[in-house]
Amino acid sequence: MAVDTQSNGLTALRYDVPASLVVFLVAVPLSLGIAVASDAPLAAGLIAAVVGGVVAGLFGGSAVQVSGPAAGLALVVADLVHTYGWRATCMITLMAGVVQLVLGAFKAARAALAVSPAVIHGMLAGVGVVIALSQLHVVLGGSPQSSAVANLLELPAQIVGVHNHAAAVGLITIGVLLLWKWLPSRIRVVPAPLAALFLASSAAAVLGLDITRVELPDGLLQWAPPVLPAGDWHGIAAAVLLVALLAGVESLLCSVATDQQHDGPRTDLDRELRGQGLANVASGLLGGLPIAGVIVRSTTNVRAGARTRWSAVMHGVWVLVFVLCFGWTIQLIPMEALAALLAFIGLQMFNLGHVRKVHGHGEVPVYLVTLAGVVVLGLAEGVLFGLALAVLLALRRLTGVSVQVRQEPEGRRHVTISGSLTFLGVPRLTDALGAIPPGVPVDLDLNIDFMDNAAFEALHSWRLKHERSGGSVDIDELHDEWYALAAGGNHMFPAKTPPRAHERWWLPWAHRRRRGAAVPPQGGPAECELTVGAREFHRRTAPLVRPIFTELARRQQPTHLFITCADSRIVPTLITASGPGDLFVVRNIGNLVPRHGAHDDSVSAAIEYATQVLGVRTITVCGHSGCGAMAGLLSGGAKAGSMPGLRRWLRHGNHSLARFIHTDSDGSDTGPLDRLCRVNVIQQLENLRTHRKVDEQVRAGTLELVGLYFDIASARVHILPTPVLGEPTPDPQPAPTLPA
Repeated sequence: MAVDTQSNGLTALRYDVPASLVVFLVAVPLSLGIAVASDAPLAAGLIAAVVGGVVAGLFGGSAVQVSGPAAGLALVVADLVHTYGWRATCMITLMAGVVQLVLGAFKAARAALAVSPAVIHGMLAGVGVVIALSQLHVVLGGSPQSSAVANLLELPAQIVGVHNHAAAVGLITIGVLLLWKWLPSRIRVVPAPLAALFLASSAAAVLGLDITRVELPDGLLQWAPPVLPAGDWHGIAAAVLLVALLAGVESLLCSVATDQQHDGPRTDLDRELRGQGLANVASGLLGGLPIAGVIVRSTTNVRAGARTRWSAVMHGVWVLVFVLCFGWTIQLIPMEALAALLAFIGLQMFNLGHVRKVHGHGEVPVYLVTLAGVVVLGLAEGVLFGLALAVLLALRRLTGVSVQVRQEPEGRRHVTISGSLTFLGVPRLTDALGAIPPGVPVDLDLNIDFMDNAAFEALHSWRLKHERSGGSVDIDELHDEWYALAAGGNHMFPAKTPPRAHERWWLPWAHRRRRGAAVPPQGGPAECELTVGAREFHRRTAPLVRPIFTELARRQQPTHLFITCADSRIVPTLITASGPGDLFVVRNIGNLVPRHGAHDDSVSAAIEYATQVLGVRTITVCGHSGCGAMAGLLSGGAKAGSMPGLRRWLRHGNHSLARFIHTDSDGSDTGPLDRLCRVNVIQQLENLRTHRKVDEQVRAGTLELVGLYFDIASARVHILPTPVLGEPTPDPQPAPTLPA
């Protein structure tokens, strides 16, 4: 076991080490750019990258997610820096980490996933637009304005007046980022952000361009303790919660998205939230940016072949080594190149794939409102507007009602009302019902899970008015009896209840009688039940299966000939889970197949038509327990009494009786009658082989014979052995049972 564990560890490291180097090369330029966008010290982005890799990687719940400074939090951090100062922002980050630890301890991670993805994607897109608009001014040699709207309004003038070296560096950076994916794969081993910064820096140095380079303090990692923010504690608490929730939700959604990209262990979301909390505590304490799971680095990690969390941890170690040993190289990077990288990343955050995804769920308005709110008003305001709209749309869906009116033969109207019938649906309900002509009979199906008083009053008033006009209204409640309770004087509407199962068509009539339903006295019980059943079919089932029968009306293409007993307890479609058009069924007393030349054309005609015209691939003979025909056969015809037709028919079972006499019990049957019922099925399969066309198709492998035995008491189907022509007839073997 120890050897296997060591081998697995070495195998994982073989993939994790190269993957960690790739992620490290992506993380360094992105961390610097996000620090610039956050108006934070450049070292803060690198510190967050180190802590996010090592701490979140070790203590988080995801195997391959990579954490670090996230672009989605850049606007929040920039606002906090302007309001409270950098060291106070570090304390807010630390306290946000404590909040995440508490939420993780109370296993609240799943609740974060209740936030509409449309809000999250809209927020990220809005942040991306704001970052891109501000950094484009830097790329073009200008300075960003105070708001995204101002940046947008000033952008045309900035573009017209661009004539400096800064724009050249920015355009080189963006050009490399755009063209990198079209280069050969051996070149694309180097991540595009790193290549863009390197080539832009090299071009600026070679061409002697007048640009602004990154400036670092004397000590890159000089530490200053965080301080408590000064100001209104309500605003500080709101800032802590905002950072904690935004970073936490972004990390958890990133974990879910990353899990879809690999086959390894799934993320423990509560552990991931606790790991993010520890990382933010450490990052705030050390002077780093807030940390969250980052989809760009995580996707890069998966695509690079990472297998375990050690890839994320090692990427943090490589960032630390780079800062300690090669930090001086950062000062060679033009600020315009970093701005161009940020603008490119910001535009990528507006993802058309996310728009298509939310469009499929009808949440584009939520996405657009959140995006516009973040750009025009601010991040917190945009998120709140998006959440409010998402809640309103959810309430609209939950309280939505569907009213369908269909004209039936003889002028009847069939009305189906589905959903939650509340005051919001009353206008639609009254419009649909008001269009029904006076005096016509109406069948009204209420398939609702809730009805409030306003909806009841509207429905009940229409019913009374329609009946006064000479019409009739037959109301059938398919779910809870909301209307019946209210009409009976009980106006205390109960709360919603879970949907109960619809009445099943396969239940016997006695089991499906509605409470209080009167049985029409005329015509006899059978006629009454059949009439009611036919009407029930027309009202409920026919609209659902009409497209299937419309297609089947042109031709039938069954794949099975199913020969079974006429016993009322055997329902072929039920015990085989088949539907219309699947089975070509022959039913007779005792599921008998007269042998060839037995002068019975009814079964022979069905066999010929099924095999030679319909081209069925399987013939199944299905017997059952307690068969009355087999009981009559076992009694030597005595139980047939004065029924000459039945006695003549049972002669076709003599071969089954002879086979039964020579068959000993193997212990699987419950007595002689049960054994004969099973033996009879095997004998009928052998009788089928006496028909020449059947035998030829069986020998050619184009037709299969199957024996089934249905035990009525246990409602179980057993498969019986198939006899082979020309070989000794096998004794019945213990029957395998189909899975329940």
